[in-house]
Amino acid sequence: MPPEHRPERRASGPIRSAAFRFALLLAGVFAIGAAALLIVVEEQIGRYATEATNGGLQAEMSVLQGEYAQLGQSGLTDAMARHAGVRPEAPYRYLLLDVAGRRLFGDLPATAMTEGWSTVNVIEPEPGQQGMRRESMTTLGARLPDGLRLVVASDNYDVQMLRHRLGRFTLLSGIGITLFALLGGYLTGRLFVRRLDRVNGAVDRIVEGDRAERLPMIGLGPEFDELARNLNRMLDRNAAAMEALRQVSNDIAHDLRTPLSRLHQRLEQMQDSPEIEPAMIDDALEQTSGILATFQALLRIGALEGGVGRRRFTQVDLSELMDRVHQAYAPVAEDAEHIYLADHAPGVVVDGDGELLAQLFTNLVENAIVHTPAGTTITSRLFVENGGIVAEVSDTGQGIPVSERANVFRRFYRLDASRHTEGSGLGLALVAAIAALHDAACTIPGNASGLTVRIAFPPGPS
Repeated sequence: MPPEHRPERRASGPIRSAAFRFALLLAGVFAIGAAALLIVVEEQIGRYATEATNGGLQAEMSVLQGEYAQLGQSGLTDAMARHAGVRPEAPYRYLLLDVAGRRLFGDLPATAMTEGWSTVNVIEPEPGQQGMRRESMTTLGARLPDGLRLVVASDNYDVQMLRHRLGRFTLLSGIGITLFALLGGYLTGRLFVRRLDRVNGAVDRIVEGDRAERLPMIGLGPEFDELARNLNRMLDRNAAAMEALRQVSNDIAHDLRTPLSRLHQRLEQMQDSPEIEPAMIDDALEQTSGILATFQALLRIGALEGGVGRRRFTQVDLSELMDRVHQAYAPVAEDAEHIYLADHAPGVVVDGDGELLAQLFTNLVENAIVHTPAGTTITSRLFVENGGIVAEVSDTGQGIPVSERANVFRRFYRLDASRHTEGSGLGLALVAAIAALHDAACTIPGNASGLTVRIAFPPGPS
């Protein structure tokens, strides 16, 4: 492709790659999922801590009410003093007021005196530091006999700190997951882009005309390597088709030049002749028919190599088909002073196109009749061997040299000994194309004398 018409390939980078964008998407999903999980955990822990605090307050209130019922006010204050002195940081705080509202015990502010559940904020000194802190406390108040009012409180500092740490952990985790995903996406995108650049470089070389170039394995997973292998198979198939097209063009130019030249000369003679004889017209028409038959055979071979005939595949009784070919050509072989024998196993069925298969065996028999001397024995066989179906057409003629056997299935190829006989050199090429359409191997096995063409079909239906 000329440089001025070559499309410019955009420079790609890891950040613009699909792998990086996919990593961003995963980072967002993971961050949202982690945040949702930590929010649920924080909510459950907070609920558990609240229930534990409320349960402790209810238990403490029940104990103190029991002390008051048994020992009176002095027993109640002794119990509160004893409970407050168990640990340096007492789990509970108290407030006991008499009927007149005077403080009898405890250090809670008077605003904490509320019956039932409530929350109060108090200012407390920061432990081990100078300064004060605002602390929220949950309170449970109750009225005792004789008009006394009791409040038991527990601070929420630990629960608040836990929730604060969980929130900070959620934020830091989200940031960490995002950064890790970005880094992983960048590295993955960089690797992905480097591998794809190799593939794009190979594609550019193929577009520029290097038909031997093939795509390298991407190496990012078996599915990508399978894609590269399939694309290489497609390139191989296209290269083979282009080579076949080039070969056909050369063959047409070489092999049809002679009959076209003869036809042109015949027409010039007719033009210069004062009287056109019917024989001259018949000869020109015969040459034209031969040329048209050659082109028709070429078109048929091309269609077969393109797989067109597979649409008409059915179950074909190959035994009956080969019997019909034998019956049709036995008189023809006899007129040519040949002996035509048949040995066909009964009931052999293949999956294929009956018309094309009949054409295949007809071509083989006609080839043996035309290109062998009188007295030649032609034998048609059909048998099952090692689970596969094998059909053979052999003759006892002069055969084909081993060095020439690889070429006889090419278009227009003819042995020197056959140049004087009629034909275009497309009969065996058509046989090979029909066999390939049916996934059958078309070969010429080694034999002492004569020629044998073997068609090995895949196993038939059970």
